[in-house]
Amino acid sequence: MFDIDITRLLDILKYDPEKPMIFSSGLFLWLFLGVSLVYILLQKATTARLLFITAFSYYFYYKSSGFYFGLLALVTISDYIIGYYINKVKEEEERAKKDNERNYYACIAKWLVALSVIIDLGLLGYFKYTNFFGSMFCEASSLIPNMSLIWKDLDIFLPVGVSFFTFQSLSYIIDIYRRRIKPLDNILDYAFYVSFFPQLVAGPIVRASDFIPQIRRKLVVSNQMIGSGIYLIIAGLFKKAVISDYISVNFVERVFDMPTLYSGVENLLAVYGYTLQIYCDFSGYSDMAIGIALLLGFEFPKNFDAPYKSKSITEFWRRWHISLSSWLKDYLYISLGGNRKGKVRQYINLLLTMLLGGLWHGASLNFILWGGLHGIFLCLDKIWKEICKSLSPLTYLGKNAEKPNWAIRTLLFPLSGFITFHLVAATWVLFRAPSMQIASDVFTQIFTMFDINILQQWATSYGGVALLMALGYLLHFAPSRWQSNTRKSMEYLPVPILALALVFVIWIVIQVKSSEVQPFIYFQF
Repeated sequence: MFDIDITRLLDILKYDPEKPMIFSSGLFLWLFLGVSLVYILLQKATTARLLFITAFSYYFYYKSSGFYFGLLALVTISDYIIGYYINKVKEEEERAKKDNERNYYACIAKWLVALSVIIDLGLLGYFKYTNFFGSMFCEASSLIPNMSLIWKDLDIFLPVGVSFFTFQSLSYIIDIYRRRIKPLDNILDYAFYVSFFPQLVAGPIVRASDFIPQIRRKLVVSNQMIGSGIYLIIAGLFKKAVISDYISVNFVERVFDMPTLYSGVENLLAVYGYTLQIYCDFSGYSDMAIGIALLLGFEFPKNFDAPYKSKSITEFWRRWHISLSSWLKDYLYISLGGNRKGKVRQYINLLLTMLLGGLWHGASLNFILWGGLHGIFLCLDKIWKEICKSLSPLTYLGKNAEKPNWAIRTLLFPLSGFITFHLVAATWVLFRAPSMQIASDVFTQIFTMFDINILQQWATSYGGVALLMALGYLLHFAPSRWQSNTRKSMEYLPVPILALALVFVIWIVIQVKSSEVQPFIYFQF
């Protein structure tokens, strides 16, 4: 009997491609309790504590992508070495007295950055885009007379989170090159930074300048951090395991699998459902990641800030996936020239940034179109604000605007929020649909088969879905102070009560979870 139990335990602990370890899984929740106990025992042994968490982080990645954790080690070692030499070269450049010497060292530094880009984006490109660009090239070849190539997709496994840890490591290299940070002198510290499991597979993309100073500081986990961390974990679990998974499995997936079988009302409600689902799924993951990091004594920046409350597309991207949008702005948009070279060039830079942002999300024309539409919306938003600003200061909604009057607050703000929400929701169709044909079918059903009388029948047939959608949107659009006050109240609860609350929620999630693990949506990116 004992041998059977050991065998079963080993089966549970080894990599299973059908059951990746995610924050909302029972295995992770119980493992984390054990890891936390060891972590507390190593509180004063900094190096041992970092080594222990790094080892667990690699195991966490192994449970997500098998032996592809070697890619994580490759990126870590290569960028650690490259960062060290970039710093050395930049120091020589600063000490050089002659222009030709400074140019020489500047050139070497640029080539080292290029080497890091080739390694990081090369890995990302191979695993994520080989089949996409191969098929695109072969399709393009058919336009040339007497030349038509056929592409056979390669069997390439996409490691979970490769888009996130390559971007995070690349930002470290660029910041060293820009002289914003100094390179780490201990490879364990850098391995800890890149692999830290709360943000490893789906972000937030944590900047080295924010995280590195926390690595070897005295470990202090205050009662407020514990309370805030447990609140975020509970909120994230509820968003993911209750709202997102339920409306996905019981309604959204069915409609997007075959939209022509459903009425226009049901297709529209599925769009609203997916709009809520992807927010609850990804913000739920971010909440849990930030909460788990707080319990370990580390602070992550906010990654979502009620994005559907936005009154413009520009504001939406300041509130949605903040770590990625700020990364694209600082390392891509600004590198392209930002707004420093005139309005036309600014709009081109915006469009290119969002097109590449769409491609980052997935190797599909759907994602490229999704990113391109958001780029166009951002450009139109800036043009509109310039027009409004020139017409009247009272209609300008920028950061430096005068306080709007009652009419604008009452009429224009809700209208702009309504339009922004529906533009975002419409583009999510491209994000969710498995093909352009499915996306087209969804819109066709909405605009040609819309019968409002079906709404009552839908609410009766999908009572649970309707209830959770209403609850999800109510919580999202509720005043921010409600969430803030709830979080603060938990910060002052005794630790034993917080621990019991967390264990209770873990038990509830294990009881109500679906038979199949529902991976986080952003795991595919």
